[in-house]
Amino acid sequence: MLIDDVTVKVKAGDGGRGAVAFNKNLMELGPVGGTGGRGGSVYVIGVADLGALRPFRTKKEVAARNGEDGRAQFVDGKSAEDVVVRLPVGTVIHNLSKEKEMEITKIDERLLIAKGGQGGRGNFHFRSSTNTSPKEFEEGKKGEEFEVRFELKLIADVGLIGLPNVGKSSLLNALTKANAKVANYPFTTLEPNLGVWSDLVLADVPGLIEGAAGGKGLGIKFLRHIERTKVLFHLVSSESKNPYEDYQVVRKELENYNPALTKKPEYVFLSKCDVLNSVEQEKIINDFKKQGIKIEPFSLYDDHLEQPVLDVLDEIIKQKRAE
Repeated sequence: MLIDDVTVKVKAGDGGRGAVAFNKNLMELGPVGGTGGRGGSVYVIGVADLGALRPFRTKKEVAARNGEDGRAQFVDGKSAEDVVVRLPVGTVIHNLSKEKEMEITKIDERLLIAKGGQGGRGNFHFRSSTNTSPKEFEEGKKGEEFEVRFELKLIADVGLIGLPNVGKSSLLNALTKANAKVANYPFTTLEPNLGVWSDLVLADVPGLIEGAAGGKGLGIKFLRHIERTKVLFHLVSSESKNPYEDYQVVRKELENYNPALTKKPEYVFLSKCDVLNSVEQEKIINDFKKQGIKIEPFSLYDDHLEQPVLDVLDEIIKQKRAE
């Protein structure tokens, strides 16, 4: 199960307390209290693993250790180690406490989300010509503490969209060997699947239904994953009683969720064309053409009919390499 939206409490470590101590060596006087160690900070780092958020199904707090207190004889407390949280590339970090956000867009990108507290100064730092035996010291600073939401939005070159059972997972498997689950029943795909074709990342987004933007079916849970895709492959099934109506249903849900999604480059494909004769196929193509939409027929069981998809992918990859 893909975990793509979690809220956790993040707590950086507190700084250690400064020490109050005086020299115990014979014939030596003066303050020797050391400074407290720095508290550990909390960082996030981008990784390719889409399942990196899985531990947060049960883990709801990330905390770094406090710095050690200062000690006598100028011994400063040890600083605590930083905590590094692994997040999938494409994760948006919402700081709910500060109402700010940032995002991880690259592998190994590292961002600070909670800073550890500075250690407090020991009494050695308060000495002066008029105060040779100071007893002043500082408590360590508190580490930052926030409520943070990690929201994964997949970053893919091509997003495969359409109603359930139009052949998205089958196409992804055929192109990338992604091994996505396929079957002849609705909502076979219960979470996004990724695959790589040449240098392109393809994402199979779970099937949308009418009312998805309002929460029906799988709802808006996966619509967020379409936002980051550069190009949409919209699949319409040849087995549908009204292919153009199916196309409109999905387009409407995209617009209801985020109108910007309808502005993305889109290629429309008529899947499972091996079940149609030439007359039936031509009728569907003409129905779309009357609406100003070009639809390309394809079938995974016919090399000739699979070529339109490959041609488009070739064109996309040329554009990507030219960027």
